[in-house]
Amino acid sequence: MSRLPIITAMGGINAAGRSSGHNAYRRLVYSTLSAPEREQTLASLAALSGELRKSGQQWLDGDDNPVERQSYLQAIAAQLENSSLVRKLEATLFDPEHLQSFNRVNLGAPDGEALEFEIRRRDLPSPLPAGWTIVTEHPKPDNTVWVRVQEKMQVILPSQHASSVNSAGQLPTGFNPASLYQARNHPRALQMMVYAASDAINSMGVDWQQIRDLLPADQISVYAGSGLGQLDGNGFGGMLQARLLGRKVSSKQLPLGYAEMPADFINAYLLGNLGTTGTNVAACATFLYNLRQGIRDIQTGSHRLVIVGTSEAPLVPEVFEGFANMGALADDAGLRGLDGLGSEDQPDYRRACRPFGHNCGFTLAESAQCIILCDDELALELGCNILGSVNDVFINADGHKKSIASPGLGNYLSMAKAAAVTAKVIGEKGLAERSFVQAHGTGTPQNRLTESHILSAVADNFGISNWPVSAVKAYLGHSLASSAGDQLAASLGVWQDGWIPGIATVDSLADDVSTEGLEFLLNHKEVGPDAMDAVLINSKGFGGNNASASILSPQVTLRMLGKRHGQAAVKSYLTRNEKVTEASRDYDAAASAGQNDTIYKFDHDVLDFADMDMRADSIGIRNYGARVSLDVANPYPDMTDPD
Repeated sequence: MSRLPIITAMGGINAAGRSSGHNAYRRLVYSTLSAPEREQTLASLAALSGELRKSGQQWLDGDDNPVERQSYLQAIAAQLENSSLVRKLEATLFDPEHLQSFNRVNLGAPDGEALEFEIRRRDLPSPLPAGWTIVTEHPKPDNTVWVRVQEKMQVILPSQHASSVNSAGQLPTGFNPASLYQARNHPRALQMMVYAASDAINSMGVDWQQIRDLLPADQISVYAGSGLGQLDGNGFGGMLQARLLGRKVSSKQLPLGYAEMPADFINAYLLGNLGTTGTNVAACATFLYNLRQGIRDIQTGSHRLVIVGTSEAPLVPEVFEGFANMGALADDAGLRGLDGLGSEDQPDYRRACRPFGHNCGFTLAESAQCIILCDDELALELGCNILGSVNDVFINADGHKKSIASPGLGNYLSMAKAAAVTAKVIGEKGLAERSFVQAHGTGTPQNRLTESHILSAVADNFGISNWPVSAVKAYLGHSLASSAGDQLAASLGVWQDGWIPGIATVDSLADDVSTEGLEFLLNHKEVGPDAMDAVLINSKGFGGNNASASILSPQVTLRMLGKRHGQAAVKSYLTRNEKVTEASRDYDAAASAGQNDTIYKFDHDVLDFADMDMRADSIGIRNYGARVSLDVANPYPDMTDPD
């Protein structure tokens, strides 16, 4: 009997803001919010941007100076709105108007004469290139020499150019994760992961030591990573650039660049975790690949609590250039062409990403997302919040391919299986009438054609006539490894506030989009918190990495818990959950008031062998209440004959 993976907390940061408390989700459906909800959303953004610190105010409770608080937030509302979601790329990470580049040129004197120049002695190449001689008849101070070159020589000259792509799903203006803890030259993706994991852990409403007292160390696992690795100056990018730029490679750039480093940071600097760790790397489907790994741990009973996450910080010039040269990004010229603008007109950067509409490419974004899963028994025992549960995740490759970037059949299989397993739980009628799709929806012509056909074919196969389809990259951009985490966070918000985010950057669907059986939501759709029993999250990655997940609503999850554990157990759980819910709300209020609770424990409570009590049947570890069992089952009892 499989254990049910319960989503007990989520945390993160993307272009819409902080994920916990459904704050980022509410930025997506901002136009539908009531006045108090808008005020709360603005407060969350103000806290992230540092505007509260600038004002000298901190409101830990809306009842403290409510009029002053409301007046202040209204005064900066437009600023906060414009500094979130997809927008014109800001020059905080790099200046897109002045990108550094280098030109290879051949220098030589006219008419075959020798070229002479002065150079610092320490800058001389070693050994001297052929044809170079040091001129002794022109004595110079010890630190410089005069060099004569008989032939033309190749040199690299610094140059600048403007980026052809100027839209991005950048984190809210003013938010700097490095300022929230001792970042020590960490790559940006790791800074973001520290924040996202802290946000999830703090929003859980359960003290982490309580979990360590209850669970053996080997029953907690962490699966978190990046699709591209860390490519900024503090990671692999800086390491590969250093020698070419005349700099030294640091001791941190190589180890901190690894794709699994987000998981390593959670283990080493947040949790002190001794359990299973790692990441799957699957391009834009990485989050769902990690989610599948996590739910298998819980379903099989090998682990009872799992942290799943991704962090991607791809807003560096080289990544923009790489995707742009593939023809994958919505560049300024393409956006002008879509809207019939002149070459000197500024594109509509807000509408750069247009899933399933007339479009010209995706919009690159940064994001870190993290969720905490518990098995059903543990969630009841701790009184955890139930944000939903993971029914299953399916992964399929594309088979033989002509181009590594082109789609194949794999996503038909993964989506069909996700729909089938959803129907197993909520029934075929429930699938047809009480589920919706969170599409990959990148905003490229190829995606609108292929993914819409996949969704339409699955809808037809299961007799679905009006399947609601959302695509939140319209607001957030494409955060690559974290994109499905963005989709999940937005979907969980539907069960809180009852609005499915529409694809508001699109006026009308493109002519080549398949629509049979589908309802593409071009506006926000109100369904109510209890109307949808499931969401199917779809993700597609370069190379044929297809993943589709079936996520069940909180109300369906509670019904399942009642059937397995009995109504008395659920009633008892609801009582325990009251304190947990209160703790989660307190954290949300404090975070929205500018109080930073980012967890980072460097050189904290480091354990060694003296902290272990090793016996034949178990191992005890200091600060863990339960022992690690060594009573490991033989996986091949029919094939072995141990003494």
